[in-house]
Amino acid sequence: MEAVSETTAKRRKGATAEEMATRQRDISVSEFFAKNRHLLGFDNPRKALLTAVKEAVDNSLDACEEASILPEIAVIIEDLQPDRPATAKSSRYRLTVVDNGPGIVRKQVENIFGRLLYGSKFHRLKMSRGQQGIGISAAGMYGLITTGRPMVIHTKPKAGSAAHHIELAMNTKTNRAEVTTDEEVKDFPPARLATITSGTRALVAEGGFVSPETFRTGTSVSIELEGRYQRGRGSVDEFLELTAIANPHARITFVPPSRDAGSEDDASILAHAEANAATKATATTETGGVVIYPRGVQDLPPETREIQPHPKGIELGILLQMLKDYEATEKGSLFNFLQERFCRVSSATAAQMCKAAGATSRTRAGDVEAPQAEKLFTFFQEVKLPPPPTDCLAPIGVRQLLAGLLKGVRAEFYAASSRSAEVYRGRPFQIEAAIAFGGDLPADEPARVIRFANRVPLLFQQSACSSFKAVLETGWKNYNLQQPRGSLPVGPLVIMLHMASVWVPFTSESKEAIADYDEIRKEMKLALMECGRKLGTYLNKRAKMRREGERRDVFERYIGEIAKAVGAITGEDAKRLYDALQVQAKRKTAVADQQLDEDGKVLREQGELDDDGVLIVPTAMSDAVVSAPVTVAMPELAAPPARAKAKPSTPASPKPASRSAAPSSKPPAKPASKPAPAALSKPSAKPAAKPAPAAPFKPVAPRPPAPRRPSQDGPTLF
Repeated sequence: MEAVSETTAKRRKGATAEEMATRQRDISVSEFFAKNRHLLGFDNPRKALLTAVKEAVDNSLDACEEASILPEIAVIIEDLQPDRPATAKSSRYRLTVVDNGPGIVRKQVENIFGRLLYGSKFHRLKMSRGQQGIGISAAGMYGLITTGRPMVIHTKPKAGSAAHHIELAMNTKTNRAEVTTDEEVKDFPPARLATITSGTRALVAEGGFVSPETFRTGTSVSIELEGRYQRGRGSVDEFLELTAIANPHARITFVPPSRDAGSEDDASILAHAEANAATKATATTETGGVVIYPRGVQDLPPETREIQPHPKGIELGILLQMLKDYEATEKGSLFNFLQERFCRVSSATAAQMCKAAGATSRTRAGDVEAPQAEKLFTFFQEVKLPPPPTDCLAPIGVRQLLAGLLKGVRAEFYAASSRSAEVYRGRPFQIEAAIAFGGDLPADEPARVIRFANRVPLLFQQSACSSFKAVLETGWKNYNLQQPRGSLPVGPLVIMLHMASVWVPFTSESKEAIADYDEIRKEMKLALMECGRKLGTYLNKRAKMRREGERRDVFERYIGEIAKAVGAITGEDAKRLYDALQVQAKRKTAVADQQLDEDGKVLREQGELDDDGVLIVPTAMSDAVVSAPVTVAMPELAAPPARAKAKPSTPASPKPASRSAAPSSKPPAKPASKPAPAALSKPSAKPAAKPAPAAPFKPVAPRPPAPRRPSQDGPTLF
């Protein structure tokens, strides 16, 4: 055996450590993502086109808001292979996104569009759509890999000056851009965009598309890439539609390609509401195939402020690195370090922290040893501190949520809720929820869940998202909705969830799902439960109104015969009896006449309406859902055949009259027994003067035999 082993060892010589060392080298981040582009959302041609649009639009919105400019964005997709065969799974497109933002200074263009992991949002704690510094440069890298064409950038940072025209391609080995064209032009936005389609030419004639007056400054990015344009769920159309809902302050113009690969869902749940006199200005329009999502509000979201990390949101290794960085830049004391580099740390709290770490207020930050830093970190977890400030967040707001849903979803009932800011890992976040119910939404399908993170729609990996799990765990049966175990509720329902945070914990670099933190899921469930309670209250009120309307309807079917029968027995005027019974019916079923305001509350003559985040559209209610109170005219007194031949009885002979009227008046006699004495006790003196004949009337009229009851009686009246 030893001889065989020696022979095998001689025949197969392995590599030495020195030889393996020569093959080891650095891995560029762009080279890594070029081989693993699925991590960035470029899984397939259809999703790749959507991801490129998403990254460009997010950057445009962030730039406009940071410069306090109302966003004006144009998204143009050109099909460069319109004559491809019908069986082709992908095509080559040119994607162009133009915005009216502040533009980009010339020296930063290569870094922004030609390097991965480069940006201004990663190191700051402030709400923004982008946060990793990967998106738009990754889209350009994908276009370069699939088509070999560079990115084309036009940027104009100053109004009245020339624009920069730059063409660049990323070198994936070095993660740096290689510029092939660099010149100044006066053409911004590019003039060719105005003549792409007949729709763009018509809009240019009206001054509503990429006009130089609107785009005095801004940036235009063009990328050629392999993709697939297809309408339906998870499409560019759906993304832009949801973006318009979450960003009502933006005006977005979309020019789709000339050829569509098909549609997955012909009937979109997000059907646009019909324009009327109040909503024409905010309704989505289409001109020659060009779709315009108009600006719904003229105010920008509240400006956010950058905050420092919270002591409870850092880890020991991060604390050690922060101490080193502070010593290298500031060379200050530990006391100043705690107050300057953390939020919610007062001077008294900083002194306590220094004492807990075994140091003084004058100890230099660079002199803090690892054991002292560990004591300081332990004290961070034990001390009670105020939560981080929330002025770093810009939530959508209850009214804006309702306005967005009203514009995009045709429903009957809308409700929204905005939770107070909370903290996860020391980072503030805020949850908002909204629901739309009824109307034209399908009643026999599971509810639709729309997810947002920092105003950006999340269209993929729904089952892995904390938002989706919160919807599943909410008990929708408590709010009069059907819900199979472990599934979404079934009914005409759209659920919208939005998370605003300085750092959204996405599950991957593609930013498609929110990580499942307990604190986040708890707040989402509470927001959904608040909306569910509003919906349940509305459904209960509506059901009670319907029941009372049905009770009144049943009573009014027989009120004419009741009035005539009692009049024949007592001799009282049948018209007066009819009016008295009508008053009783309306009083007993007064709920059926109630009207609900836009907040789901009963309208009153005086008093202000509370802002509870509820909106009701009565015109969207279906006939099967809302039963209006029925008003039935009093029938002719001679109409019933059972009494047409009988003469009205006089007060002197009540017994024969009661016997002749009993066969046709027994079913409605029970409800009429209460109002009849009240109506006749005072006006007529003759029945009161002769109480003896009325004695045998009591056991006959209020107790009709069961076989004589009509089959259409319905529920018991009162």
